[in-house]
Formats: sequence, structure tokens, C-alpha cells
Amino acid sequence: KMKKYLIRSGIVFIALFSLSSLKIDTKEAKIGNQTWTNSNLNVSKFRNGEAIPQAKTFEEWERACRYGKPAWCYLGNEASNGEVFGKLYNWYAVNDPRGLAPKGWHIPSKKEWNEMIEFLGGDEMAGNKLKADREWTESQYGNGTNEFGFNALPGGGRSCDGGFFNENDRNEGNWWCSSDCSSKGADYKSLSYGSDWVSSIYGGIDKGSGCSVRCVKNSK
Repeated sequence: KMKKYLIRSGIVFIALFSLSSLKIDTKEAKIGNQTWTNSNLNVSKFRNGEAIPQAKTFEEWERACRYGKPAWCYLGNEASNGEVFGKLYNWYAVNDPRGLAPKGWHIPSKKEWNEMIEFLGGDEMAGNKLKADREWTESQYGNGTNEFGFNALPGGGRSCDGGFFNENDRNEGNWWCSSDCSSKGADYKSLSYGSDWVSSIYGGIDKGSGCSVRCVKNSK
């Protein structure tokens, strides 16, 4: 009986330890009244389990853009970059009804991004607080304070036309908003090396472009 008790106790301990570990591994950044993921999305399936097509070539990426189909890729088409920067997605993947964000989370709208940015002091100040204290080129002066644990990294971006990666890869990070501006353009937010600003372009960028994705926890 004692042996069985010890075995059961061990199983319960392992289960509790595993749950505790899972809770710790679900890293979050609490900013104001919002809770954000503190890393870029790195999934290859929609929430319903169906695969998101990977664009492995320039032609495949451009084709997805042309026909408005969801797609993802690694920065520079290098799988090793996924471990650090997550994946780049086009907006068609972000807006797909099958769901890109994990259960209990959603892709933030422009309004939700702006709420967070205002809490951090506005466009001209928020970038330094959002950027990680590493990876922003080799110079320490490009890094941020990561004050709230958002851990923004320079995951680069990808153009729609030609499927080319940004020349400023490793010097900038771009993130989609769930909201769009027009039939072809969607909102996004951008951070760059050597600047404290959070920037964007009026009218957004082409929905077939590639950007990183963050998630916000659903309100209860």
C-alpha cells in the first residue's frame, strides 16, 4: 500500500509540476489593462487544426499575395530564425475565419495597439519600452529597456510584390493589426533600430506583405 501511495503521490507531483511548468512557460506581458504575448506567433496551423500554407519560395509568396490566400514564411526563409523571431504571416492568414490566434487570445486591432502605446507614453516614447534589450543589431544603443516584458525583436518583414525581404531585416520589426484600411491595405505597427518611435503608414501596407504577429488575451 505504501508503495502504491508513493507511486500515486509521485504521479500527482509530476502532474502538478507539469501544470506549473506550463503556466510558467505561457509567457505574458501585462501592459495597462491588456495582457499580450511576449513573443511573436510561431504556429503553422489555424486554431481549427488546418495547416497554414508555407511559402517556401519567392514565387509562392507572391502568388499568395496575388490571389489573397493565407501564407507564412521564416525570416530570410531560414528555419533557424523561427526559434528567435517566430514566423512572418500575410494579413490573409491574420484575418482567416479559421483563427490564427490560440484559444483565449486574439490578434489586436489598431485601436488595441494604440491603447497600449498611449499607456506607454505615446508613439514617440513607447518603442524604447517595447523593444527587447538584445538582438537589435550589434550595438547596445539600438536595444530597448523591455520595461514591461513585451520583448519586441527585429523580425523584419516581407514585401508582397516579388516576395522580397526588407533590406532592414534585423534592424526593424513589423506587426499586423487585425483591422484593415481598404480592400488592399491593412494596419500595422513598426519599430526600428535607433528610434524610440512606434510608427506606421497612413493607409497601411499591402495585405500580402509579411509581418510578425502578437496576440492579446481575451477579456473575461
